[in-house]
Amino acid sequence: MKRASGGPILLLIRGGRVIDPGRQNGVADVLIEDGRIAAVGRHLSAPRSATVIDATGLLVLPGFVDLHVHLREPGFEYKETIESGTAAAVAGGFTSVCCMPNTNPVNDNQSITEFILERAQAAGNAHVFPIGAITKGSEGKELAEIGDLRRAGCVAISDDGRPVMNSLVMRRAMEYALAFDLPVVDHCEDLHLTEGGCMNEGVVSTEMGLPGIPAAAEDIMVARNLALAELTGARLHLAHLSTAGSVRMVREAKARGIRVTAEACPHHFALTEEVCRGYNTHAKMNPPLRTWEDVQAIKEGLRDGTIDVIATDHAPHATQEKQQEFAQAPFGVVGLETALPLTLALVEEGVLTLEAAVAKLTEAPAKAFGLAKGTLAPGADADVTLVDPQAQWEVDPTRFRSKSRNTPFAGWKVKGRVTATLVNGRVVYELQPTEQEAR
Repeated sequence: MKRASGGPILLLIRGGRVIDPGRQNGVADVLIEDGRIAAVGRHLSAPRSATVIDATGLLVLPGFVDLHVHLREPGFEYKETIESGTAAAVAGGFTSVCCMPNTNPVNDNQSITEFILERAQAAGNAHVFPIGAITKGSEGKELAEIGDLRRAGCVAISDDGRPVMNSLVMRRAMEYALAFDLPVVDHCEDLHLTEGGCMNEGVVSTEMGLPGIPAAAEDIMVARNLALAELTGARLHLAHLSTAGSVRMVREAKARGIRVTAEACPHHFALTEEVCRGYNTHAKMNPPLRTWEDVQAIKEGLRDGTIDVIATDHAPHATQEKQQEFAQAPFGVVGLETALPLTLALVEEGVLTLEAAVAKLTEAPAKAFGLAKGTLAPGADADVTLVDPQAQWEVDPTRFRSKSRNTPFAGWKVKGRVTATLVNGRVVYELQPTEQEAR
């Protein structure tokens, strides 16, 4: 990037279709000065010293924000590292990611939070916002030092895949989080109902001879959490909704004024339990893939705003871990590098407008966690994602930036691809010519 002698670093993104939800939707230029958005408008001028990116035919979007990723470091670096996970993020257009605390040791204290932030800064890819644990060791018993986590840089608290089963502990967590204006994120699962289960409970699990996970296990905990949020006034964020019952309850809770936001993952609106046939461990995740009726409910929740956010639940696992019998294989799939085309498929289907789809990847997640991200407004950090909406390509896990390959979408023909990602005005990812497929 060029620098004018003694002057600021300038970059002009010219001629793309700018979609900044609620602010701008149309062909425009974006001027970036020293890592911030300086101006957005038609026919902007810039000094000769400015670097110019021709965005003709491309979408120019705020950098995506993912509220739910697993970066695995510290403790599970053989699955993913902060460096490889954030490289995957920017390849998928995500300039900000919020990482769950299920590391080893668990991110339940200031030192682990600071370690994550230091490693993220050294990696130099996406912004990383740690999520701290609700309880010490995520054991569900004693609250972590929530204030210390907040001061260290945590933007939310969650025990992630080890949900807080004790309702009194969860109430106290919400009360403490309210004092620090932190959202409480819950993976809604009644562990007593899901014990031993490995896929959705129903006809398919019966035919496959596998123990099931009933939809009620999610619904019960969604209802519990909504009741506690109403009692305490806390900010509640519900992770990866997968059932029609959950969507219905969140819709009703919002109508009553409860402070709740919710997310859905691409795999839960793109796939059903049928993908598990053949004992495909790449289709094993928690919550599990559900029925066609559940998928339709998720789509309707996205359409009517009940579900605010699209998040990936990026959960990398080593190849050998997924090469076990279905019941023994770990839950989880990677998602950072496939989320965009799967979201754009909702636009093709008519579930969302393009602007609404962009909002669920940018403005809405930033608002849910109170992050100063997800916008191209003048003065904002110049986190920008350039997308070719017509690019058609085949998902090839061997080309992922992630260290892991556990995706159910291998071989899928998809449409819409990130061509470049900028973080603080710096190009951190560019699609290489060898990666571009014929349209």
